[in-house]
Amino acid sequence: MHAHLIGVCGTGMGSLAGLLKKAGYRVTGSDSAFYSPMGEALDRWGIEKCQGYDPAHLAPRPDLVVVGNVCRSSNPEARAAIDGGIPYTSFPKALHEHCLRGRRSFVVAGTHGKTTTTALVAHLLDAAGLAPGFLIGGIPLGFDESFRFAQPGAPFVVEGDEYDSAFFEKTPKFWHYAPEVAVLQAIEHDHADIYPTMDSYRQAFSGFVQRIPEHGLLVANAADAEVRAVAKHARCRVVYYALDGEDTGDVTPTWLAAPVQGSGERLPFDLFIGGSSCGRLMTPLSGTHNLKNAVAALALCAEAAAVPMPTLARALVGFAGVKRRQELRGIAAGVRVYDDFAHHPTAVLETLRGLRIRHPEGHLFAVFEPRSATASRRVHQASYAQAFMPADVTLLAPVGRTDIPEAERLDLRALIAQLQEAGRHAEAPPDIDAVITRIVALARPGDTVVAMSNGAFAQIHDRLLCALSTRADSARARAPHAGD
Repeated sequence: MHAHLIGVCGTGMGSLAGLLKKAGYRVTGSDSAFYSPMGEALDRWGIEKCQGYDPAHLAPRPDLVVVGNVCRSSNPEARAAIDGGIPYTSFPKALHEHCLRGRRSFVVAGTHGKTTTTALVAHLLDAAGLAPGFLIGGIPLGFDESFRFAQPGAPFVVEGDEYDSAFFEKTPKFWHYAPEVAVLQAIEHDHADIYPTMDSYRQAFSGFVQRIPEHGLLVANAADAEVRAVAKHARCRVVYYALDGEDTGDVTPTWLAAPVQGSGERLPFDLFIGGSSCGRLMTPLSGTHNLKNAVAALALCAEAAAVPMPTLARALVGFAGVKRRQELRGIAAGVRVYDDFAHHPTAVLETLRGLRIRHPEGHLFAVFEPRSATASRRVHQASYAQAFMPADVTLLAPVGRTDIPEAERLDLRALIAQLQEAGRHAEAPPDIDAVITRIVALARPGDTVVAMSNGAFAQIHDRLLCALSTRADSARARAPHAGD
């Protein structure tokens, strides 16, 4: 079978191409550009690449065309496939039909934490010898690739994205994954370009939960009121989790974690299941949000796959994490530089809190690029001011989407003023070069910098490390030599 993917260089589409290749298909794909790292990955996986969007790429005629949601209805290649009568489908439908069917579909959903939790579930199941398949919306550091094909009957762990499927299929992706088991972590208004109101966003998750069969399982965050409300309409068994001390409304969580004061790279916590102690565990992830991700993953693996707790506890310590999730990119001139995907204000706040706990010494620099459709708008204007409070210094890059009307666009000046009024150092440099210049001028040994964006952020991490190293070299060159 020959499958052709239009928009193949996206994270999800590229991984789907790799999965289809593993399934034995001939796979070709087109895109406007083949940027690193996906461009090189497609070569490594044996995917035949076609530059640009051209109907000529459909010759010889493929058996199936998968149209990515990056494509508009005017895309000439997609249009030629549809109008030419070639069988076509969306990314989530192709994933279900060719990779999920016949497997146990484990879907991790929620506004925050999907990628880390999906990678962790895959890691835990793999450590238990269950040989799961998976599709992760990031690059897990403990696996060779972000995907793995699974044999029939095995678990398949997939990140459940609520974004829409394609221009011809305006339904959430995760509706198509036929979840047998699911995690629901948080519901906070996001993707304002697709869901203009909180109610429309909530409906996407309600539809997802209603698709879990009666014999299935939902692992739900008891501390999120929206999650509790949606979970009450589930047809399947619901298992709740939370952290000790959280408000869980009228729900009593079965899985409860109590953080323990610790130091270093690992976070200790006491775990209770149904009120009984399971002892003290360690997670290599920092921050309470990541502790909740860990508890959700543990609950899913134990409740749905019957993995013994001692096995899970041992495997948890060895989780390597995911690129771009509190990923330490390097240290230069004594300054740590982290990369993080955070862009929703809740994710920003939790990322900064986690790094503050991990590195209590020195100053914490928050460097933020408002790039996503939601972050570029004023939807969360008030929330961002609170999100940056754990940082000593906040530097805001220009808003990424200038096509948004000014009245709807995130107001950086107002945000800077709010932070300054709260006693925080905050600036909005005119461009990325100026952001780097300011960090180099302000950061000192022992400080921590985290750059947050859902995009490449103009490779600011590598550029900043280089600039800091240059500053250190210059300082050494100016220092007087012994005996001078």
